[in-house]
Amino acid sequence: MAQIDVKNVTLAYESLTVTENLSFSVNEGEYLCIVGENGSGKSTLVKAILSLKSVKSGEIVFSDGLAANQIGYLPQHSAQKADFPATVYDVVRSGQIGSGRLFISKKDKADIFENMELLGIAELAKRSFAELSGGQKQKVLLARALCATKKLILLDEPTASLDPDAAEELYRLIERINKERRITVIMVTHDMHSVDYATHVLHMGKDNIFTTRDGYVRRFG
Repeated sequence: MAQIDVKNVTLAYESLTVTENLSFSVNEGEYLCIVGENGSGKSTLVKAILSLKSVKSGEIVFSDGLAANQIGYLPQHSAQKADFPATVYDVVRSGQIGSGRLFISKKDKADIFENMELLGIAELAKRSFAELSGGQKQKVLLARALCATKKLILLDEPTASLDPDAAEELYRLIERINKERRITVIMVTHDMHSVDYATHVLHMGKDNIFTTRDGYVRRFG
């Protein structure tokens, strides 16, 4: 079943149309990488999926009980506050608050530590987020995204600020989350190496191209 169905969507940034007649769907458990040059509409599409920006035409339909505020989101590094005055635990916990839960239950607390254990950051729980390395911060923010959802995570250039080793480690963690937890992944990236982990690739540009590992190719726009 499609969790997100993008139907003939045209997107604009300010008054400039950046992509037209975009159509694709993402099913439960799939891993979609979105690639393309700067200005092709990748970040605008992310904002539209998160309901932070309206589409110019067409529609984005959520199903499988998914809503925009139930998507775990890891923003671009430039959108993060590196000196955020909080502990690692507090940052991870904020993912549950952001998903609409006002009170944290015992199960919620267990989920927080389970996600930190999965990403290898449980021992950092009391550390200041501001003191962490770039790779550690991305793991914390990924754990926060996981606390917001059990269905889909949306990652916008998650390795842009990382060295190759830290980036590879993060890719493997994302792959593990996708395969072991069956959480759908949508990742915007400039790193073509990351495409190796994907089940589907959307190449945004003059001619948008949607491909799958089995060789299916669809051109539109």
